Amino acid sequence: MPFTSPILPPGEPALAPTPYRGLTPSPGAVPMADRRFRIDRSAATEEFGLACQRLIPWPGGDAEPPVGAMACFLKPGGESDPDCHNQDEVMIILSGTGSVTLDGAPEPPFRAGDIVVLPRNQEHVVHNTGDAELSWVSLYWPLREPAVRTENEEVAA
Repeated sequence: MPFTSPILPPGEPALAPTPYRGLTPSPGAVPMADRRFRIDRSAATEEFGLACQRLIPWPGGDAEPPVGAMACFLKPGGESDPDCHNQDEVMIILSGTGSVTLDGAPEPPFRAGDIVVLPRNQEHVVHNTGDAELSWVSLYWPLREPAVRTENEEVAA
């Protein structure tokens, strides 16, 4: 695997428990098997310099999940806008070939079937190096970016 998993910086607290642990379905909730939808390029909107379809959280969910997910579609020869966030992210490559630049340094190429780890707080740009659309599902956690602390105050990220 070309990328290493992220390691929390010294002194950074572990993430808080998620609201999904021990959650019981609310009365009358629709079973998950009946809440199906498809990854569909036509349902994507322009974000981050590429087409994105938000998958998690989904409309009508009972509680806020601990993770977010979106399907991403990048045209041949294209690249995403630079992005940096205080969340871990994993890309599951569905189709195509590409590469990532992390903090300005090129990483090894990837292809369909690969899993790419993007460590938190590192700027990343995704490049489509092939002649077909590059698609992947990004999982990121926590769902909401943690607050950033300054010397005397806490500011939402």
